[in-house]
Amino acid sequence: MTVIVDWLNSQAFAVAGQSFAVVEVVGFVTGALCVWAVTRQFTWNWPVGIANNIVFLVLFLGAGLYADSALQIAFAAVGAYGWWKWRRGDVAPATLPVRRARAAEAVGGVLAVGVGTVVVAQLLNVHTDSTVPWPDAFILTASLLATWGQARKILEQWWVWITVDVVSIPLYAHKGLWLTAVLYTGFLALCIDGLRRWRTDFADQTAADEKVAA
Repeated sequence: MTVIVDWLNSQAFAVAGQSFAVVEVVGFVTGALCVWAVTRQFTWNWPVGIANNIVFLVLFLGAGLYADSALQIAFAAVGAYGWWKWRRGDVAPATLPVRRARAAEAVGGVLAVGVGTVVVAQLLNVHTDSTVPWPDAFILTASLLATWGQARKILEQWWVWITVDVVSIPLYAHKGLWLTAVLYTGFLALCIDGLRRWRTDFADQTAADEKVAA
């Protein structure tokens, strides 16, 4: 295990004096592939995402982003649930439909992110040397909400991901994780595309249901 971690933290290449570690490159590739697969509702996005979580756990620990590090463990756990949920569907494999968030889910999600951000930020302030507790805490809580919504194919989860990306890009640039900042810029574009695709799929489902009901 030590050998693998050492390899992940080794330099992959350098550009204009900026060094990029193997872990950041692997995280870039697996992360981009995972989000692209989600936009197209491919079930294999989940195992790729879990591999990405392991890689980013190593990266964020090294950068002192402790909430983001803990988030990767939670991501992997929710990812296993999402993998099972998407494979199982509601009735048969690969039949889980895209749906809108219920009012209780939307309100509960906003409250959970607000409370979670405050609690995690305070924990980071007291128990770690984090220099960015608030954005780090927000990314953790909002990302968990988005992943839960993604597992259940809730359309509005894309708006949560878009907000997470907007916060993450300057944070990672501030931490010197330039390749990861570029990756999250790509995530932002993919999330906008995913929102568009899922909206179209939801509209098609609704039209088909109305046609059957008529």
